[in-house]
Amino acid sequence: MTALAVKQSAPVFAALGDPTRLRLVARLAQGEPLSISQLTEGERVTRQAITKHLEVLADAGLVTDRKRGRERLYELEAAPLDDARRYLDQVSAQWDKAIARLRALVER
Repeated sequence: MTALAVKQSAPVFAALGDPTRLRLVARLAQGEPLSISQLTEGERVTRQAITKHLEVLADAGLVTDRKRGRERLYELEAAPLDDARRYLDQVSAQWDKAIARLRALVER
């Protein structure tokens, strides 16, 4: 696990550490670009709050936006999530090795 992998994954994990942002990512993961109005629908927070959450996600590289007419459409960027998943896979593999070593030691 490289220092670069840790540095790249940290903003993604921080951005995903909020339930509202997780819901936004889940909605955007369905594949179609959504507007602020669509993303605010069903949420208990204001449109302004959703905008702030989207800014955090954008800063972490998780969403991009483009203007269509008078509205802005947001899309999920999967690459940072894939990188974070690979990082977690590496951590999981390290733990598996450590547990195997412990089991071998205990079973002797």
